[in-house]
Amino acid sequence: MTEPRYLTKYVLEDLADKMVFVGGPRQVGKTTLAQNLVASHFKHFGYYNWDNRQDRRDIMRSNWPGNADLIILDEIHKYKKWKSLVKGEYDKLKDRYRFLITGSARLDLYRKGGDSMLGRYHYFRLHPFSVAELTGDESLPDIFDEIPIHSQNIQKLLLSLDKFGGFPEPFLKQNTRTLRRWHNEKVDRLFREDIRDIEPVRDIVHMQLLGDILPERAGSLLSLNSLREDLEVSHRAVSNWMDILESFYYCFRISPFATKKYRSLKKEAKLYLWDWSEIDQESTRFENCIASHLLKFVHFLQDWEGYRAQLYYLRSIEKKEVDFLVTIDEKPWFAVEAKIKDVNASPHLFYFRDKLNIPYSYQVIKQDGIDSFVNGVRVVSANNFLAGLV
Repeated sequence: MTEPRYLTKYVLEDLADKMVFVGGPRQVGKTTLAQNLVASHFKHFGYYNWDNRQDRRDIMRSNWPGNADLIILDEIHKYKKWKSLVKGEYDKLKDRYRFLITGSARLDLYRKGGDSMLGRYHYFRLHPFSVAELTGDESLPDIFDEIPIHSQNIQKLLLSLDKFGGFPEPFLKQNTRTLRRWHNEKVDRLFREDIRDIEPVRDIVHMQLLGDILPERAGSLLSLNSLREDLEVSHRAVSNWMDILESFYYCFRISPFATKKYRSLKKEAKLYLWDWSEIDQESTRFENCIASHLLKFVHFLQDWEGYRAQLYYLRSIEKKEVDFLVTIDEKPWFAVEAKIKDVNASPHLFYFRDKLNIPYSYQVIKQDGIDSFVNGVRVVSANNFLAGLV
């Protein structure tokens, strides 16, 4: 039996009540999660992958095994009318089967239109490995409490995550040649298979060029106009392609926290990748690694705990900036600044803490063995800070 992922027990609990949708990037571990559920909790099941011809036939005929406890539908979002199909099967058979729907694109797109499945499902986003998941620590900080700082000797784990990313295959193999090949195959399948199966993209070549240059833009303010000029395409095309790449879990954007308490930016988002190992520049890759850990934490608070949690960054018109801010109900909880070696607390942390009354502020350092307070700001090693999240 494979090791359970961090969401396994929560998905299992929700399956007793409703359908469960699990979205996430290709090869992030959705199949492993499903296999673990089956191996440990279900005697009989039916697994159907839309990419398999026979499985497609069985799905369209509603040809489910009579003795199954669980029906797993993988990549069914590639079928244009999947929402109506799933809704119909669930409404008809919910007393007989449990349904798990997994896919490499956002599975909540139905909110934009079509039949609503409100009240019929729970939705989880499965993230790559993180420090907390790999250490096996399942304790969560209470809302508006301080993030627990761990003391394990896990610097080697952080460095491996920083270099190889959190996707299971390259992380577990920890081989640079494997990582390069994995990157090439992942990106190729994203554009040649996944996106083409769902989205009517006419200029897939230029969209691939966009994907090629995004790792260089990670960690910076994202200008669609600049991308448009570089690619020599329309603003509308670039905007649409960015939305598609986000919906397929290739990248994500973090917006500035807008408030009247200081002169803040209101629109420009910062760009990050789900797979930070694609980024060459060390400080940017580390910042992206921290961003991904915080996004995983925020998504868990949304998907399981039901909190209105959000991840922002802070930037004033005067260009004072802090990398990240986590909020609950738009109320600041904690701010995070990522640094490679600088143990001198950023003055911008003090500025925003005082302006917004942020309860906790952290400067997380890639270097090991750091933990000190500077006028209430905690300067701490990233490995021990990240172990307190999800």
